[in-house]
Amino acid sequence: MSEDKQGSVKNFLELVKRSRRGKLKVYIGMSAGVGKTYRMLQEAHALLANGINVKIGYIETHNRKETHALLEGLQIIPRYRSFYRGKEVEEMDLQALLSVHPEVVIVDELAHSNIEGSKNTKRWQDVVDILDAGISVISAVNIQHLESLNEEAEQISGVQIRERIPDRILEMADEIVNIDLTADELIQRLREGKIYDKSKIDLALQNFFRGEKILQLRELALREVAHHLERKIDMEVPKQIKLRSERFLACISSNAETATVVIRKTARLASYYRSPWIVLYVQSSTEELDKIKLDKQRHLINNFRLATQLGAEVIKVKSDHITQTIMEIAQEKEITTICLGKPHCNFFQLILKTNVFRQLLQKISAVEIDLVILS
Repeated sequence: MSEDKQGSVKNFLELVKRSRRGKLKVYIGMSAGVGKTYRMLQEAHALLANGINVKIGYIETHNRKETHALLEGLQIIPRYRSFYRGKEVEEMDLQALLSVHPEVVIVDELAHSNIEGSKNTKRWQDVVDILDAGISVISAVNIQHLESLNEEAEQISGVQIRERIPDRILEMADEIVNIDLTADELIQRLREGKIYDKSKIDLALQNFFRGEKILQLRELALREVAHHLERKIDMEVPKQIKLRSERFLACISSNAETATVVIRKTARLASYYRSPWIVLYVQSSTEELDKIKLDKQRHLINNFRLATQLGAEVIKVKSDHITQTIMEIAQEKEITTICLGKPHCNFFQLILKTNVFRQLLQKISAVEIDLVILS
């Protein structure tokens, strides 16, 4: 079979798979306690009342009375039990769920990490398997678990967030619903004991549940849902005027901290514009593996992995002609925006003193490529 015919068959199979794929709806919130699980269970009852075969794959009510009461009348797929580090733990039974094959399944805690020995390491991977099996999923996640917002959310909350989901999972969603409360409403729910046990309320008020933190996380959640709506409109509404397609190039070095910022922020830009993006690492002779420290090598590999998880194409080139290499890749890949990390010294001094920046600005000015400096 010729390559053209093979490509045609492959494209058709992709279309068939997409048509059979389940639909994904995600409830998103700024923090625990806004009511995501409550709303999912309300929706399950509404679907059941309309003759839809809906099951509970996994739900976490956190012993909240109002939420727990909504389980009445809904069919729950039993969890499987396993021993991990001397303790009995429960996980969603993916195989049982696929065997039962409901039309719709409720899967809470999208960012959850499965125990060792599970088919998938993350619950979002379970959700992808469920969707591929033609089962629709309703799930929930807090905004701080989104990979590209991880650093920003940690700075706001002061809490290290280990469980994360890649941005592409929200991009896969057919519908995203923001469960929005004001800071005052959320704090009032906390004081009334509707979020945590009363013994934890005072500590929560002193740490995470402070007005300014809630407002900032609320803004992140609202912004993400707005981006999703814009992406959906962009896909579904035909444009009368053809605009140039955005393509981003994130240029990184072995400076781990700056590289991570550049990768995450470029991922956000690419997500906003629904655009392909590339991470470029130009390895000069001074950065060859036998000349940089092991910790730098490790951070570099981790950043390549992060970029891949966030949906980037990673390109590594060995060259001492950094500016020329960046421009060659930019022109070859039809890049519209080059993203760089903010220099650690005065930027304008750096432009005057550093050939790479000066040459890059000169070359960019001659073509239709934008330059973004990410702080």
